[in-house]
Parts: sequence; structure tokens; C-alpha cells
Amino acid sequence: MEAIRNFFGTVDIWQVLSSFVFLIAIIDPFGNIPITIAMEKKGIKIHADYVCIASLVILMAFLFLGEWILKLFGVQIEYFAVAGGFVIFLMALEMILDITIFQNDKLEGEIGNGSSIVPLAFPMYAGPGAFTALLAITAEYSIASLCISLLLCMLVLYLVLIGTNWLTKYLGTTALYIIRKFFGIIVLAISCKLMFGNLALIF
Repeated sequence: MEAIRNFFGTVDIWQVLSSFVFLIAIIDPFGNIPITIAMEKKGIKIHADYVCIASLVILMAFLFLGEWILKLFGVQIEYFAVAGGFVIFLMALEMILDITIFQNDKLEGEIGNGSSIVPLAFPMYAGPGAFTALLAITAEYSIASLCISLLLCMLVLYLVLIGTNWLTKYLGTTALYIIRKFFGIIVLAISCKLMFGNLALIF
């Protein structure tokens, strides 16, 4: 009990809020609405609860084991944060400029496999982008704060998945497009903070 109390004693509300905004922008449930709609039109039943639980398990596992993996390869977290910040910078450019930098053509065939876990939980929501973001910000945020942020992200993801048709109908594609741009700018700013802040620590 004492260990649990000490663990959650490191929770910082501002870390939770800032990391939540960052991670939800990377996971991008709103931007991926067209993909979920396309899957449903193909007759694939999307189980929102399965998708969110699978995504949470994958991300939590990577959150706790990711730093150990870095140590295994002899990479310091600050160096990974700089590299991760650059990758996230490119992802932000995709969101803002409507360009394609990361090719996902090989994943398209997975959509017809009759499962809502692949490719939704992995690699769409709990994929390389989210892995990179999680490991990059562990250099600045406590693990406890990130755990709570992930839970909040999965709650938002669940609400978006069960309300996809409602969001598309009442918000419209234009509003969803604007939301994606807004999150893209936030991701761009945080990626710059990750790169330059950790470069300062390295040098």
C-alpha cells in the first residue's frame, strides 16, 4: 500500500493535462474517424471496448518496459527524446499540411481481416507514433501522471468510437478537419520542446 501511495503521490495535474493533450493528438481518434467508418461499411464490427482495452494494455506495457529496452541497447532517454521529437515533428507536419510522410500502404490489407483489434488497436492507436511519444515524454513527466493520461485518452477514444456516426453527422467533416489541424499545431510545438529541451540537457 505504501508503494502504491508513493507511486500516485508523484501525480502532477499539469503533467496529466499536458501529456493528455499531447497523447490524444498523437493517437488522433478524431482524425481516424474516416477509417473506422470505412471499416464499418465493409461489414467489420468494431468493438470499442476491445479496441480500447487492447490499446491500453499495449501502451502501458511499452510505458513500463520501453526504458528498459533503451537501456538494453545502451541509449539514454534524452537521446531518444530528441529522436522521438523529430519523428513527432514529421507527424505534426502530416497533420497540418495534409501530406504523407509515413507510408501505411502495407497495413491496408489488414482492414479486411474481420478484426477490430487489428489495425485499430495496433498499429493505428497503439502504434509507433504513440510508442515514440510515450518514451520521449518520460524524460519530463512522471510515470504515474502518464498512466492517468493514458486512461483519459482511452476514455476519449471509447467515446469517439461509439459515437463515430453521431460526430460525423453533427460536427461534419469540416469541424473534424479543423480539430485535426488544431491538434497538429499542438503536437508541432511539443515536438520542438522535446527536441530543443533535451538537446540542451545533452550538451
